[in-house]
Amino acid sequence: MRCVLKSPDPAAEPPPDAAADLAERTARNLRELAGGPVSRLPQLLEAMAAVGTDHDLRRALTRIAETAASLTGACHAAVGIRSAYGDGSGLITHGTAPDHEGRPSPATALEVPITFHGEVFGSLALAGKRGPGADGAPDGRPFTEEDLHLVRVLATEAGIAMGNARMHAAARQRTRWIDGAASVTTALLAGPETRSTTEDALTVVAEKGRELAEAATGAVLLPHPEGGMEVVAISTELTEAVRAETYRGRIPPESPVVHQIHAGLPVFADDFAADPRSISPLSRHYGPTMLLPLRSNGRVLGALALCRTSGGRRFSASERTLGTQFAAQAALALVLADRHRDRERLAVYEDRDRIARDLHDLVIQRLFATGMLLESARRKAVLPEVREGLGRAVDELDATIQDIRTAIIALQQGPSQVPPGLRTRVLREAGAAAAVLGTRPAVRFAGPVDARVDDATGRELLTALREELAADRPGRAEVVVDATAVLDGRPAVRLTVRRTDSADGTFRWERPLDEGTP
Repeated sequence: MRCVLKSPDPAAEPPPDAAADLAERTARNLRELAGGPVSRLPQLLEAMAAVGTDHDLRRALTRIAETAASLTGACHAAVGIRSAYGDGSGLITHGTAPDHEGRPSPATALEVPITFHGEVFGSLALAGKRGPGADGAPDGRPFTEEDLHLVRVLATEAGIAMGNARMHAAARQRTRWIDGAASVTTALLAGPETRSTTEDALTVVAEKGRELAEAATGAVLLPHPEGGMEVVAISTELTEAVRAETYRGRIPPESPVVHQIHAGLPVFADDFAADPRSISPLSRHYGPTMLLPLRSNGRVLGALALCRTSGGRRFSASERTLGTQFAAQAALALVLADRHRDRERLAVYEDRDRIARDLHDLVIQRLFATGMLLESARRKAVLPEVREGLGRAVDELDATIQDIRTAIIALQQGPSQVPPGLRTRVLREAGAAAAVLGTRPAVRFAGPVDARVDDATGRELLTALREELAADRPGRAEVVVDATAVLDGRPAVRLTVRRTDSADGTFRWERPLDEGTP
């Protein structure tokens, strides 16, 4: 009766002690081989040296299969790699299986597990030992103890090669994620000429996360005002219809996913569409998914979703760890970028305030003093043409002073997202009318216009002003908005547009103010 020679199960043994244990096992097997045919040792050592210097994993494993078949006289050799190993999974074969189904008889087979640091990566299997005849056909003989020791040495070498390949792949993967996080930080903190809106910054995070995770879709979700979370930035390689459906899509507040994200915990799913925690219709498009909290200083800003399509490769433990670290770094970069933008905006506003103060305290005061000198000279002038010329100069100075005041008001306006006050809107209408009138109208305000005039009355005033200035009557004009006016004994606002080059060119519009206004 013939038996199958098996290597002891490594799972039943205590975990090996790294490289020292591997060296000891290899040396033990080589000592066992020394008692057999010595002619096989040089070929074995040559193969081990070649495998140890070959950085191509598949080529190294093919060399191991060829060497095992050659040294043991096997008709068929195969290196099987477990699917859990990742990209290297599969079967590498050499020779021809001894039967038509590719499954040798157990009595003529030899199989040794391939391990590295206690983890089983696969196995090295042989079948069909050749006979002594000239045709080299298998004759049903079993493999010997020497064959077993030799195959163990080759399996140990295969384990080292596969372990090193996986460590190199993991190192490259970590480097790629670290470089990706650094590039996101650089992009978000770039100069003002390359940085845009907050939504664009979130899109950068979604795009880079999708690229690093080799996912079909990357999306950033933020809390929705009505509860739950919504997609505010997306990068996807799926159809435009799926993109449109996902963008601004919501995860309802009752979803367990939302509660887990708010608690600062990541959510992992091998099939998001079938996961009972996912109750959002968006999940039906995706399989393996990571929902990673964007967390900084203990506060959850939102979440980064990295999704592969249904049936796609599951995220490994390493990818989950690296993705979580990337999300934390991206959240920190978003906070820093937001603070950086705030500081830049503050610097701009401070600079604008300084310019406005300089214009008011220096330029306007000097122009006003010059205007007074010209007015005094005009009154003393004897010749009419001199008085007329000085009068025009005084008018021009008055118009210049008004233009500077308009510029000061514009400089003192708040952030662009804050709705402009009535003063600013009146100045904009006056500036827009310059093309029709041929010159910019002079604008004066009386009283606290922005504080006293409500929005509805302000809109009516602007409509009246726009219609009056749009009339086809070129020439100089003066606009006066008076918030201290009185109409029928009640506080009122009055708009006056005077055509300074026409005797009857005065337009007046007025409305009572709310009694509760200051």
